[in-house]
Amino acid sequence: MFHIIKNRKYWYIISLLIIVPGIISLFIQGLNWGIDFTGGTILEVKFTKSVVSQDIRNVITQEGIKVSSIQLTGEGNYLIRTEELDTAKRDAVVKALENELGQVEVLREDRIGSVVSRELLQKAFLALLIASVLMLLYITFRFEFYFGVAAIIALLHDVFVTIGLFSIFQWEVDSSFVAAILTIIGYSINDTIVIFDRIRENLKKREKGEALEDLINKSLWQTMARSINTVLTVIFVLVSLLLFGGSSIKIFVTAMLIGVTSGAYSSIFNASPIWFDLKRLSSKRKS
Repeated sequence: MFHIIKNRKYWYIISLLIIVPGIISLFIQGLNWGIDFTGGTILEVKFTKSVVSQDIRNVITQEGIKVSSIQLTGEGNYLIRTEELDTAKRDAVVKALENELGQVEVLREDRIGSVVSRELLQKAFLALLIASVLMLLYITFRFEFYFGVAAIIALLHDVFVTIGLFSIFQWEVDSSFVAAILTIIGYSINDTIVIFDRIRENLKKREKGEALEDLINKSLWQTMARSINTVLTVIFVLVSLLLFGGSSIKIFVTAMLIGVTSGAYSSIFNASPIWFDLKRLSSKRKS
């Protein structure tokens, strides 16, 4: 079998080739923050005629106004998130919708200020931090500390890959992106724990003289089919959603597609090799 652990330096290089440009892009151009983080306006409207969200989006964007999302909330009811609108722009949007799509009734109008947006951003980062700490504690309790450290590094790999690509291509980042990141973390840690559990089982049955790197490699190949089948099943669903799910979930699905693919890669090619290197360094210090 191809030896994953002995070739680990190549997997590290591949990861760095993706992550480093993303980090550079974050410093140079940052992220394309959506309305959820920069502030904006929420309009809930009701149409008397049957319309689709893409028609609504086209009308509003023709007015030169940025649209974050359009969600169907009931029969003829839509929740529209746009950049922050003053009274004149808001009236212009409603008038344009009426001219193009028929009679419109505004049911609700809310504005998200920049202060609320900053608070939302802080809570998003706090949620990521808390999730990482709790997972580190759990994996340390169930396995050992080095397993926990390796798993968190692999998770950070997935987060940086996703955020970096969104920065490079300047895809919009909204609250659904944060939800996608948290979902990616949960997916990735699950696959990593399955592999770590197999390594632990094989450690109990370790043959005399069997090298640790060979044992880890054997464990990876024993779980390889499960990892590939699982990620392919998820990717098929995500690709279908990306093609046919509409623009309102495009950001979420794109982030998930990147993160799930990265998570499968990091679970196999990063987490276990990192754990091996940590154990090797620990043994050298003790000796």
